[in-house]
Amino acid sequence: MHRILHTGRFLLGNPNHTTWHKCCSSFAKMMRAVCVDAPGGPENLLLRSVPRPQPKHGEILIKVHATALNRADLLQRRGRYPPPPGESDIIGLEVAGTVDTLGPGVKGGWRLDDRVMALLSGGGYAEYVSVPEGLLMPVPQNLTLCQAAAIPEAWLTAFQLLVFIAQVKEGEVVLVHAGASGVGTAAVQLVRLFGAVPVVTAGSPEKLKFAKNLGAAAGFNYREESFAQGVHDFTGGKGANVILDCIGGSNWEQNVNSLATDGRWVLYGTMGGRSVDGDLLGKLLSKRGHLLCSLLRSRSLQYKADLVKAFSHRVIPNFSNQPASLRPIVDSTFNLDDIAEAHRHMEANKNTGKIVVNVIPPNP
Repeated sequence: MHRILHTGRFLLGNPNHTTWHKCCSSFAKMMRAVCVDAPGGPENLLLRSVPRPQPKHGEILIKVHATALNRADLLQRRGRYPPPPGESDIIGLEVAGTVDTLGPGVKGGWRLDDRVMALLSGGGYAEYVSVPEGLLMPVPQNLTLCQAAAIPEAWLTAFQLLVFIAQVKEGEVVLVHAGASGVGTAAVQLVRLFGAVPVVTAGSPEKLKFAKNLGAAAGFNYREESFAQGVHDFTGGKGANVILDCIGGSNWEQNVNSLATDGRWVLYGTMGGRSVDGDLLGKLLSKRGHLLCSLLRSRSLQYKADLVKAFSHRVIPNFSNQPASLRPIVDSTFNLDDIAEAHRHMEANKNTGKIVVNVIPPNP
C-alpha cells in the first residue's frame, strides 16, 4: 500500500515491482482519498487525489463502494491511534466493493467484479484499497454494498470478543455495554445466535428499545440507573457470565459488581477513561473473575485471517432473508465529500448502529 506521510509526500513500497496481474486497470491512475495533514477535529479531514495502491503478493485491489466509521477513526484523526507499522495512513478499517485487480499469488478463487467486504488495518476512506485475500469475505446476496460496509469491523470485533476471547456458552448471560452501537447491535444478535442471553446498557430509552427489538432480554439506562443493580435483579443475584466493555475506567466498580463468580470481563475500549481508583483487584479476586483485554487492529495477519474464516463459516450464512436472520444496522449514510459531517455525527453519539460513507454514491 501507499503510505501517506504527514508532509503530503508518498512513500512507495517497492516501486520496481511489476509482476502483478494487471487484469483490468492501470496503476498509474490516481484516486480520491481522505487525508489528515495534522491531528485535530473533523475539519482536518481533507479530500485529495493520491496514487492508487498496487496489490502486493497475495493481495486483491478492491474498488471501494462504501466504508463505515469506527471510534478508532476518531482517535486516529486526533493523532491518538496511529496505524500499525507499514500500513496505510489513510483512515478506515472496513470496506465493501468489487474486485478490481488480482495481485500475484492470489489463490482464493476470487474473480473480477465479485462483490466483497473486507477488514482493514487502514486505507478505507479511499476509492481503492489493496487487501490480503485472507481478509476478504463475500457479500451476502440479499445485502447491498452499503449494508455490507457495516459488517466487517463491528461484526468481526463482536465475534472475536464472544468466541475467541470470552468463549461464550449457551445459556450464559452476556452484558453488552453501548448496546445500540455498531459492535453492540452486532453483539446482541450474535449472543442470540449462540444461544446465550444478551442484556445491554445504553444512554437513552430509544436506544434501549432498539436493542430490545434486536433481541436484548433487558436494558439499563446508565444515565438514570445502576446497571449493576439491574443485572443483579435480572439474574437473581448471580450476575453476568460475560461483560463486553468498551467503556473502561468509569464503569469498573459496577462491572465488578455485575460479574458472576468465575465470570469473564472483556475490555476492548476505554471510552470512559483508563484510570481506576479503588479496590479493583480485591473485588475481582473475590469473584475469581477473569479480566481479558483485546484489540483487533494490531493483531497479526494470520490471526485476522483465522477470524475471518471462522466468521465466514459460522455467521455469514445467517445473513439471509429469513425472519430470524442477522442484519447489519445502518444508522445513516454520508457521501465521501461529507466525511467531516459523518465524524461530527459519531462524536455527538447520535448514531444507533453504523455510520456508512458512500465512496460511490448509490443510484437514485
